[in-house]
Amino acid sequence: MDKKEKKKSLLIDVEEVIFFGGFLQAVNDFLHTNFVIDDFKDYYIDSVAIPEDRFAEFNKFVRERNMFEKPKMIPYSVEMLKLLCEYYEVYLCTDSINPFDIEGSARNFVDKFKALQTILPFIDARNYIFTSDKSLFNAYGQVDDRLDKMNNDVSVKILFPSYHNKEVTDEELKVMGARRAGYDWREGWKEVGKILIPDYENATKKIFHP
Repeated sequence: MDKKEKKKSLLIDVEEVIFFGGFLQAVNDFLHTNFVIDDFKDYYIDSVAIPEDRFAEFNKFVRERNMFEKPKMIPYSVEMLKLLCEYYEVYLCTDSINPFDIEGSARNFVDKFKALQTILPFIDARNYIFTSDKSLFNAYGQVDDRLDKMNNDVSVKILFPSYHNKEVTDEELKVMGARRAGYDWREGWKEVGKILIPDYENATKKIFHP
């Protein structure tokens, strides 16, 4: 693109879009289980898996962990983000509050910030937006795994496939004016690329066929 042309902006969610944070591993370590992410349909897996009478104990357990120390990367997320940065101004728009332990959420901001710097060094840290209300920020495009986080004023809204949104209906997507990037999170970034990247086949040759 012409370097003098101002890039359009994208709001990209982080957890369940770029990587899975440490909640699943925390649940497994706490309960001594072997759950995998696709075992769940609810977004808040801890509220489903952890017995109610042990929830306070689990929150204390989580407070002592870096939930972003060993994130599970979504396939092709880094490669595709690097490519998207050639065409767009990319902003990472993410929540860092644990709604079940707001007081204990402070370290999440620091740990996530450090993880993003390590994993995505090509995205300026000044393009990080930590917020629970993404509707405050306008952009050309938005990629998120939750429809309720979409901004109505965004032109291109893309629902990233995840374990908890497979049952979102076509009608719900239509009402929000959003598109679905497939149903499998393992293939999600390929579908996102097809929507957002000009000349997708040529642009991604080195990624998929090095």
